[in-house]
Amino acid sequence: MDDSWVLKEMGRGKVELKRIENPTNRQVTFSKRRNGLLKKAFELSILCDAEVALLIFSSSGKVYQFASHDMDRTVAKYRREVGLPDSSNPQFRTREFWRSEIDELKRSINTSEARLKHLSGEDILALGMRDLKQLERQLKIGVERVRSRKRRIVSDHATLLKRRHKQLQEENSRLHKRLKELQDGNISSGLVGENACTMFHQRIVHEEDFHNETGLPL
Repeated sequence: MDDSWVLKEMGRGKVELKRIENPTNRQVTFSKRRNGLLKKAFELSILCDAEVALLIFSSSGKVYQFASHDMDRTVAKYRREVGLPDSSNPQFRTREFWRSEIDELKRSINTSEARLKHLSGEDILALGMRDLKQLERQLKIGVERVRSRKRRIVSDHATLLKRRHKQLQEENSRLHKRLKELQDGNISSGLVGENACTMFHQRIVHEEDFHNETGLPL
């Protein structure tokens, strides 16, 4: 069975009532019919001396209301008429408090989700020029913050690389210096050994010549 309703209007025939899919058209229709309903409630309270209280919640959770008398008094009167618990009861107040908190959190979540969609470029058909300009400013600020953070990271990384490069250069110079010292030490040791061998050889040759000349045994 089709859940949609059929409305007869003079001069228009049958008009099927169902959810408007286009967000812009839906918002426009909501604004027009909301204002018309508030106007009718006001007229009814004046013309018929009726006590009227009207509450309207939009799909985003925004509330619109009209009360010919005090809203709280009218709501309390309604609760008594339909047999609902007295709102002055402490237990009722606690339940109502948490119910109100939950509703507020739901509205906050819906608002945040809608804002996230707007920031990603989704569901913006219902936004007016003022909202679009504000969204554009927010996006520009966000982009600039992202770029600033990116530049900071690149700068820190470059500084770290320069510091590391300098440390490697210093380490390389130290190793070169140490290597040169070791090489110089080896050369000096070689020269000392070579000189000692030469002197020892010369001494032996001199002693042999001396004994050859004198005829004495070595």
